[in-house]
Amino acid sequence: MSGSRETAGPLATSRRRLLFGVAGGAAAAAIGGAMPASAEKRAGQVTDAPESDQARQSQPFYGEHQAGVVSARPAAGMIASFDVLAKTPAEVERLFRTLTDRFRFLTAGGPVPELDPKLPPADSGILGPVVAPDNLTMTASLGNSFFADRDWLSALKPARLQRMTKFRNDALDAELCHGDLSLQICANTPDANIHALRDIIKTLPDLLVIRWKQEGTVPIMAPKPDGSTESARNFLGFRDGSANPDSRDAAAMNRIVWVDDGDGDEPRWTKGGTYQVVRIIRNLVERWDRTPLGEQERIIGRRKASGAPFDGRTEADAPDFRKDADGAATPLDAHIRLANPRDAASQRNLMLRRPFNFSNGVMKNGQLDQGLLFIAYQADLEAGFITVQKRLDGEPLEEYIKPIGGGYFFTLPGVTGPDDFLGRSLIEAATAKS
Repeated sequence: MSGSRETAGPLATSRRRLLFGVAGGAAAAAIGGAMPASAEKRAGQVTDAPESDQARQSQPFYGEHQAGVVSARPAAGMIASFDVLAKTPAEVERLFRTLTDRFRFLTAGGPVPELDPKLPPADSGILGPVVAPDNLTMTASLGNSFFADRDWLSALKPARLQRMTKFRNDALDAELCHGDLSLQICANTPDANIHALRDIIKTLPDLLVIRWKQEGTVPIMAPKPDGSTESARNFLGFRDGSANPDSRDAAAMNRIVWVDDGDGDEPRWTKGGTYQVVRIIRNLVERWDRTPLGEQERIIGRRKASGAPFDGRTEADAPDFRKDADGAATPLDAHIRLANPRDAASQRNLMLRRPFNFSNGVMKNGQLDQGLLFIAYQADLEAGFITVQKRLDGEPLEEYIKPIGGGYFFTLPGVTGPDDFLGRSLIEAATAKS
């Protein structure tokens, strides 16, 4: 939670070693050499599970903030949205306490309890009898409808929480939008995320009904020879996150991400929380792949290969729009220029992005169903995502992207210790008012 960091380094998989081993064996055979028996053993069997040196790593659970916000992004992520059946204060508190208990176990890992074989098993079993933490984080957030549908909570709704509305380029599918509660689940592997989701669904069938979900991944990249890292690429082939605020800078995160009890009209219980934006954005990849490279770069405002702005050399270089007032270097309608004009006023509009790429198969029209699971966090929803998205309305990139789902949520403050639970400050505020 507070100060927690997910490790997102390369996974050492036996599958990769197997591929290299096959290639090496073929080369040896080509020059008349036989692969030693020991090498064959190292290559592993085809059905052996891929190996990871991070499967046993876990993230801190307790802290002022929930994990999974400023934590380094792992290779696999998921957003699952739920309708909440809990209505009374007692039911909502049971929901929050149960979520806390399951989060605590799943993120730490451990042996699964053995039950009478005549009963359903305690666990799905997809991770085996001992659950590996796999750097799992689980982050719970509440939607506008959670407060609107419960009179005893309506006065405690976060000040800027609202139902996501349609922007000009949106083609929102009602079945992929909104929800009372969102769970962001992130880990080294998709199986760890699916295991966690199924655990929650199995444990809380009387209080939660899943509404929609979207899974995604981030490509694993080796560090550069100098030890530096780069932003991962999205399915348009550009680096995504080049100008993201530094999540390791606590002062910046306090300013940009976390709600404080001194933040104007926010209810006091929201301190330590943040606003979450989720957008499922389809990429029209077939059209994009037929677009000239120069036009792609002008639309985005960066060089595709390096990620550098047009007036810079590396991805880390910041474009100087003051010296380019007429757009000679970076077009005035380039994505990076509209999203962040880099003037004094736009500092209020910063947010922390945490996206994943998704690939859902093939659509009925024969096009690939691929795109971006956009996730962002900010202390002020209006000043952050909503303001930025309004600036982006009508941008040239809209010809190649189509938002189809998502929602706005408020991420609960963290669990500070063994006697605390998710949503405690909200429950106590509601109890005090009654």
